[in-house]
Amino acid sequence: MYKKSLDSKPIESEHEIVLDHNYDGIQELDNNLPPWWLYMFYATIIFGVVYLARFHVFNEYDQASEFETEMEIARAQVEEWKKTAKDLIDVNTVTLLTDASDLNAGKEIFNQNCAACHKVDGGGGIGPNLTDSYWILGGGIKNIFNTISEGGRSGKGMVPWKTELKPAQIAQVASYVMQFEGTTPAEPKEPQGEIWNNPDAPDKMIIENPAKTIVTDSLQNSVVTNSKFN
Repeated sequence: MYKKSLDSKPIESEHEIVLDHNYDGIQELDNNLPPWWLYMFYATIIFGVVYLARFHVFNEYDQASEFETEMEIARAQVEEWKKTAKDLIDVNTVTLLTDASDLNAGKEIFNQNCAACHKVDGGGGIGPNLTDSYWILGGGIKNIFNTISEGGRSGKGMVPWKTELKPAQIAQVASYVMQFEGTTPAEPKEPQGEIWNNPDAPDKMIIENPAKTIVTDSLQNSVVTNSKFN
């Protein structure tokens, strides 16, 4: 099989294919091209003809369209990956976490980093009371996430935590903070700020505030800014 694929003459028969010319005693044999080489050569010709017809005659597709197709696939894969990449969370994509493991992680972060100012039960100390419905800079998961990440009001003490905590951790502690509302701390600090109404609430609500009456409408669009913290 090997010799057949080479189509070469045996040594004892080489005299049959010796060419007439002689180079300083070196003779040249007129061997046939190996069949395997010829088959590959013919295959490249066929490939070239098909390629020419597809891409230069019929314009089936070009490099630009191929690139766009691959980019669309890549973008879809990235979006799918983002769904499970917790540390890509930001203020626009964060959602309230309700899983016990997330809330327990948020509790641990809160006790280590936040309780010194807000107390373990959220009643407030140097920082505001987290158990009432009053928020200095707006409530809700997005606002709380943003405030923890970016810090509170300038000169009021709360530093940005984005350099210390990962986005997933900020989402956990923000979700844990929301669990405080409606609880009864041992020594609650007086309310600060204004009552926060969720703009995504199903119906229009009117809530009386000692300082002012706030009317919210779930159909109104709202811009998320900061949170209750200093």
